Amino acid sequence: MAHNHRTMPTREQLRVWRDYIETAQALRTRLGSRMLTESALSAGDYQVLLALTEAPQYTLRSAELAALIGWERSRLSHHLGRMEKRHLIRRVPCADDVHGVDVTATDSGREAFRAGSVPHLRAVRELFVDALTPQQLAHLDDISAALRLHLGLDAAPVAGEA
Repeated sequence: MAHNHRTMPTREQLRVWRDYIETAQALRTRLGSRMLTESALSAGDYQVLLALTEAPQYTLRSAELAALIGWERSRLSHHLGRMEKRHLIRRVPCADDVHGVDVTATDSGREAFRAGSVPHLRAVRELFVDALTPQQLAHLDDISAALRLHLGLDAAPVAGEA
């Protein structure tokens, strides 16, 4: 009877949920502000450049990029416009798709990403990894895997497959 789907979450379940969400949000906020002070990139810039630097020829279709980082296309389009002005990325129409746009990390974009990665990874270690024991990290990995499975996140097509 523990999993009765008709009942509302208990007060204790809601407390755990709220603590989880608020803590994850605080972590993202702190990582984002550290990134802005320690590199020339916003958290959004970093997410875009991470996806592009891992892609073949540093290029993804904008629709693939949006799906990969979980952004609405309009949000991505506005953000890419700002990144293009700073010469971090360039956009060119797809050769084989009238409506498609290829997004490529430029040399300066890749350099900014490399420079930003060192302080970012240090901040991840200090703010996240150092707070947890190896056992707690393993439990968190199990919990994340269970949530991803439940939400169907691992079933999403990987970039390059379609």
